[in-house]
Order: sequence, then C-alpha cells, then structure tokens
Amino acid sequence: MSSLPAALLAAGASPSPSPSPSPSGSTAPAVPTLQDAQESATNAASWVEQNWSTWLAMGLQILLIVVVAVALRAVVRRAITKLIDRMNRTAQAVDGSALGGLLVNAERRRQRAAAIGSVLRSVASFLILGTAALMVLGTFKINLAPLLASAGVAGVAIGFGARNLVTDFLSGVFMILEDQYGVGDVIDAGVATGEVIEVGLRVTKLRGDSGEIWYVRNGEVKRIGNLSQGWATAGVDVTVKASEDLERVKATLDEVAEKMSKEEPWHEMLWGPVEVLGLDSVLIDSMVVRVSARTMPGKSVTVERELRWRIKRAFDAASIRIVGGATAVEDQEDTPDPTATVAAPSAYSNADSPQTAAASPIAPQRSAPPAK
Repeated sequence: MSSLPAALLAAGASPSPSPSPSPSGSTAPAVPTLQDAQESATNAASWVEQNWSTWLAMGLQILLIVVVAVALRAVVRRAITKLIDRMNRTAQAVDGSALGGLLVNAERRRQRAAAIGSVLRSVASFLILGTAALMVLGTFKINLAPLLASAGVAGVAIGFGARNLVTDFLSGVFMILEDQYGVGDVIDAGVATGEVIEVGLRVTKLRGDSGEIWYVRNGEVKRIGNLSQGWATAGVDVTVKASEDLERVKATLDEVAEKMSKEEPWHEMLWGPVEVLGLDSVLIDSMVVRVSARTMPGKSVTVERELRWRIKRAFDAASIRIVGGATAVEDQEDTPDPTATVAAPSAYSNADSPQTAAASPIAPQRSAPPAK
C-alpha cells in the first residue's frame, strides 16, 4: 500500500490534457501544486532547524541581560534607601545631645533625604537601564557607533539649548547635598529674602515678610546667607545722658538681664548670658551703652524687642533718662528760651511808620478867616 504523498506525487506527475487556449489568447497563471508547497515547507523547516540555536542563544542572552539589570537596579535602589535612612537615624541620635539645637528640624531632614534619595535612585536607574538597552541592541548585531555619535550630538545640542535648566538642576543638587539650607530656614538669597517653604532641584520657594512667595531659580543664586543655622546675636544700643552714673546704669542693665534669663520662654531663646559690653561711644551730651546676647537662630529680633521693652521700664523706675540719639539735646523745659518773654517788634511802635500814620485819626481842618 503506497503512502499518501507518493500517490499524490504520482498523480501530479501523470500527464494532463493541455488546457484549451482562451479566447483572448492569454495563458492563465500557474496554480502552485502540492509539490511546490511541500518544497517550501521543507525549506522553511530546514532554515528553522539551522538557526534555532542562534535564536535560542540570543533570547537567553537578552533574558540574562534584563534579569541582571533589574536585579542590580533593585539592589542599588535598596542600598541608597538604607543609606538615607541611616543618615536620618544618625541625625535623630544627635538631637538629644548638646549639638541638637544646631541641627535642622525633622521636616527639613525628611525633605533633604527624600530629595537626595530621589536624585541618586534616578541616576542609578538611568545608568543601569541605559547600559542594559545598549547591550540588548548589541546582541542583535546593531552597530552602536552611529547611534552613540547621534546621541552625543543631540546631547550637546540639548545642553546648549537648555543650559539654564541644566545649571538650575546641578545647582539644586549641590545645594541639597551640601545642606546649604532647608525647609524652615530664613535665608538671604540675594534676589529674595524669606523663609524656605520648599526646596526643589530647579526652584526654591521662599515666603517673604509680607506673605509673598518668591520662586528663585537655583542657578541664579550666587550667594546664600542662612539666618537659621548655628546661633544669632541680639544687640541693643542704649543712649543715655553723659551725666548719668555708669555704675548705676550697669547695675540696672544687669538686673534686667538676670530677670529675663530666668523667665519663660526667654530662657530657652537665650543661649548665653545677656552681657553689658560697655560704652560703644561717648559724645559731649550723650553716651551709648552696648548690650548683647547670643540667641537661638532666627530669634534675635524677638529678643532685641523684649530687651528694649524691659530696659525702658527699668530705666523709668530708676529715673535714668534715655535720650534720642547720638546728637541728643536737652529738652526745652530744662533750658528756657530767654527771648520767650520779649514781645515781637511792632510796626506801630515807630511814630513815623506808615502804619502809625494810617491808624492815627484825621485832624479837622479850620477854615481861613475872611479878608478885610
């Protein structure tokens, strides 16, 4: 019993009657036979059999690259997260020590750690996934030299076109890494001054004294004065008369300082004793006594106002007069004006003045006697 392919092949090989010519004289297209289909299938199977090992090797290589890239990315991101958490724990441990007041608040540490972690994770992901993509393209035998050259030219063009954006981004990264300022700090950024309410990689938001919000690009900041780190100094100049007793003035100021340092909440704001530094200047009619104290960051103005209030009340109670400034003069009641009792000159005091003549009554005219 012959097989089905042999029978079909024999049937296909048998002579067939020639087709009758068409009325138009054109031949009909040849219909592919079963033998042609079998040959095509055989060739396809042979090609697949010859190249399946290459495909399998390429697939395994691509799979290995993807798996290694994903695993490496996860490990690096987890390591960065642990590093940021360790930095936060270290800062929290120092809060209970003597240096705790010099550190930033919890919100600032949290935002700074989040920003640093986000930047590091983004950079790590870009490098790892970008390298994996190039390796996958290399697996397909794609020439990467033109692609890298084009990417380099495009990067240079984008860098020139968006140089301000790149400058802002890099400045923001270094500001965060160096901890130049954070949320809650009062800073002087040159172009604006206020309290930091948000720190970004491109823009820093400040709230001014009047409530306005300033958006400052990080690349425009050339200098930063942080008024909330370390400590601040409260200084008050007290101007008194040159005739006052210095020992009495100093004793009154010492009493004010000692009482203020024991009361709440001023004893927490004062990080050092209120000191009477001495005479800052001496003039003919006045002298300036300098009072200074080390305070918490950002509390110097509040302490200065309270010191002025207390010093004024204490001086009033001790009958010590505070004069108005370096060029202070005596009050008018102490040096009476000698011309106060002298009347102002009047035009009517001169008998020959026109005012006197106009105010004088007109004398009656007498008629002349008749001639004889």
